[in-house]
Amino acid sequence: MNSVTVYVPRDSAARALGADAVAQTLLAECERRGLALKLVRNGSRGLFWLEPMVEVATAGGRIAYGPVRPGDVPGLLDAGMLSGGAHALCHGPTEKIEYLARQQRLCFARMGVTDPLSLADYEAHEGWAGLRAALALQPAQVVEQVMESGLRGRGGAAFPTAIKWRTVLNTAAPQKYVVCNADEGDSGTYSDRMTMEGDPFMLIEGMTIAALATGATRGFVYIRSEYPDSMATMQQAIRLARDAGFLGPDILGSGRGFELEARLGAGSYVCGEETAMLESLEGKRGVVRAKPPLPAIAGLFGAPTVINNVISFASVPLILARGAAFYRDYGMGRSRGTLPIQLAGNVKRPGLVELAFGVTLRELLHDFGGGSASGRPIKAVQVGGPLGTYMPESQWDLPLDYEAYAAVGAVVGHGGIVVHDDTADMVALARYAMEFCAIESCGKCTPCRIGSVRGVEVIDRIGAATDAAQRTQQVHLLRDLCDTMLHGSLCAMGGMTPYPVLSALNHYPRDFGLDAKDAAAA
Repeated sequence: MNSVTVYVPRDSAARALGADAVAQTLLAECERRGLALKLVRNGSRGLFWLEPMVEVATAGGRIAYGPVRPGDVPGLLDAGMLSGGAHALCHGPTEKIEYLARQQRLCFARMGVTDPLSLADYEAHEGWAGLRAALALQPAQVVEQVMESGLRGRGGAAFPTAIKWRTVLNTAAPQKYVVCNADEGDSGTYSDRMTMEGDPFMLIEGMTIAALATGATRGFVYIRSEYPDSMATMQQAIRLARDAGFLGPDILGSGRGFELEARLGAGSYVCGEETAMLESLEGKRGVVRAKPPLPAIAGLFGAPTVINNVISFASVPLILARGAAFYRDYGMGRSRGTLPIQLAGNVKRPGLVELAFGVTLRELLHDFGGGSASGRPIKAVQVGGPLGTYMPESQWDLPLDYEAYAAVGAVVGHGGIVVHDDTADMVALARYAMEFCAIESCGKCTPCRIGSVRGVEVIDRIGAATDAAQRTQQVHLLRDLCDTMLHGSLCAMGGMTPYPVLSALNHYPRDFGLDAKDAAAA
C-alpha cells in the first residue's frame, strides 16, 4: 500500500494550538485503521487562524484542512481526508487559499512547503543556489549585488544592508564576525521565529554569504530566550549544514571557511539594540554602547562585525540566486523587495503576509485581516512594535514605505501590525508605552531611564485632572518630556517611546479628555 504524505506544522504557534496532539492522534488513528501514512512536520504557512492546519499531498496538489483539533481526526479520515475528500474543515488546494494566493512570497516561498530540517528538501527548492553563486564571485561583487538589490535592514532601522557589509569588507582585521540579531522582542512580530523554525537553512545560507562577502570566519545567531523551539531547530540545522559541508573550514570545497553557532539571549528587550546585543554576546550586561565606533568597525570583541536581523539575512540567498534586478523590481521608491508583514491583535485573520512595499494598511486590515475579531470598528493600528506609532484611519491609505511613513512620524519597523477596536483606551496604551520603557530600559542614559518613569506619572496626572486647564498643563509637560526623550536618548529605546505616546495624543485627543480647542492649545 502506498503511503500518503500528510503535513502537520512544527511551528511553535501551531504547537501552542495543539499541533503535536493532532499529529499523534493522526498517527494513532491511521495505525488503528491500517492506513499507510508519512507524516512530515513542516513549518507554518502563517495562516494562524487556521492552525493547526493539516495538508494532504494529492495528485492535484496539497489540500488544506483547518483548524484541526484531535477530536476532528476520526471524522476527517471518515470523510476521505487522505485523498483530499470534502469536509467542513476543508479549504481546498492550499495554494489557492485567497490569503496565500494574493501574496508575493519571495523570502517565505518555502515556508510551510518543505521539511525545515531536510537538506534534500531545501536543495530541491532552490536552496544553496545563492551560496554557490556567491562562491563564484569576488567579495566586492557579492556586496555589489546586495547594494544593487536595494535591500535595507528589515529589523526596523532600514539601513542599507550592503553599506554595512562594505564597511566590514574594507576594514582590515585578523578576525571578523557575522552576527544575526534574532532577539525578536516587538509585540505582534513573529517572522524571525517562523524563519528559524520553518526554514532555518535559509538563514544559515544568508549568513554564510555575508561571511564570504566580508571576510568573516565566525558567526553567531543571537536568539531570544523566549524562543526555545527556534533555538533547538537552529542548533540542529547548523549541525546538519556543517556535516554536509555548507559550513565549516572548507565550504563546498572552496577553501573558504565559516563557523556558526546559536546563542541564547538573556531575556532583555533592549538587547534587540545591536550594541547591547554585542555586550550580551560577550558575556556582559546588556547595556547600549555609545557610537562611534560603529560595530562594522569595532563590534563583537572589538572586531569588525556585520549585524543584520533574520529577515535581512534570509533575503540575501534569493538575491544572489536570481540577481539583484529580480529583487529590486518589487517595491517602490527606496523601499525595494518584499516585507513579511505580521498581523496580530484584534483581527479576524491574524497571520503572516509577504508583499512588496506599497501595500496599504487598509488592504492589510480588511482584504487580508478581515476586519476586527470582535466585529467592532477598528480604531487604532500600531505599526512597528511597542514603540511604533498608532495610526488612525486617515492614514490607512498611505503606501507601506519607509519614507512615506517617516513623513508622517511613523515607522514600518519590523513589519508588526497590532490592531485595536473602538473600545481601546488610548490613554492606557500611551501609559503602557512609557511603563514598558521604564521596565526595559538598560538605564545608561537619563532621558530614557528617568523620562519614562516621569512619563507614567504625567499620564496618570492627565487622567486624574479635574479641569481643562490642569489637564492642558500636564499635556504640555508630557510633550516637553517626549521631546527630551526623542532627541536626548542614547538609542531607539528611549528615542522611540514618544512615538506611541504622541500619536495617541495627536490622533485621539478625546481619550485624554481634550476637545478640539484644548488639543490645539496643547
